[in-house]
Amino acid sequence: MARRIGLGRGLDALLDNNDDSEFTTILESEYQPEIEEEQETPQQETPAPAAPQPADHLHVDKLVPNPGQPRKNFDETELQELADSIKTYGIIQPVIAADAGDGTYIIIAGERRTRAARLAGLETVPVIIRDYTDQKRLEVSLIENIQRTDLNPIEEAAAYKNLMDFSGFSQDELAVRVGKNRSTVANALRLLKLPVEMQKSIEEGKITSGHARSLLSVTDENAREKLYREILSGDVSVREAEKRASESSEKKSSGKPSAKSSRPPEVDAMTEKFINKLGTKVVIEGDLNKGRIHIDYYSMEDLERLYEILCG
Repeated sequence: MARRIGLGRGLDALLDNNDDSEFTTILESEYQPEIEEEQETPQQETPAPAAPQPADHLHVDKLVPNPGQPRKNFDETELQELADSIKTYGIIQPVIAADAGDGTYIIIAGERRTRAARLAGLETVPVIIRDYTDQKRLEVSLIENIQRTDLNPIEEAAAYKNLMDFSGFSQDELAVRVGKNRSTVANALRLLKLPVEMQKSIEEGKITSGHARSLLSVTDENAREKLYREILSGDVSVREAEKRASESSEKKSSGKPSAKSSRPPEVDAMTEKFINKLGTKVVIEGDLNKGRIHIDYYSMEDLERLYEILCG
């Protein structure tokens, strides 16, 4: 029988053994024919495996994008490279799709291949048809993109939120579904609290997730906007952004410019490390011998996230 290779933790938690994704490990058993080997029949009876479902060849015009597809941006250069490969070798892995009931088929996994097939001039592509609920379609699309690291940070965060809104999952349940730490999911969702313009800059790669965490730690809108413009200038590292965010927070809490020169630089260095680790506003009052640490949170979920980092 065709060999199966273990799935990643996220897909394993989501899919039954016979479910599909865009991965070779799934399609190896779905698309390639079973190879029967001559061997002695084992004395203990075991259930016969489900017969592999063959791929149909459907016209590319019948395949439509999944409305819940978390990935919105497709690199044109990469698509063209894939199209050139398809021209030479064809499509090795079938597209996974669900019957929409109107003569079209919703792409569950393989939209990138479908787009490249159109560029390559193919009229038909191999498709395995599956019957998925709306929630399952969203879950599979999310998981296969996340495990292939195809999503930018905002697409990933939006996908988490859509799935939570659609299914009613808590952050803990979602983390199990996608095979991520809860703190990873919580940090991703926090990016959606940034203004649309800043989110767009993250999508376009103009600022990094590390820069975004620094922006999130600044509660004053004017100060945040000022820091954002400085980051866009291109000469502000993540570490420098964290430093400026910390200084901004200190000024706001004291109502006057921070007297950094009056305390050891080690305290400021520790403040930066706290902000980087916790992804929120942190203020240290005191010196190396005595003082207080103020850590801000902005929701119950944010408080739970910080608790998990500090006490988990």
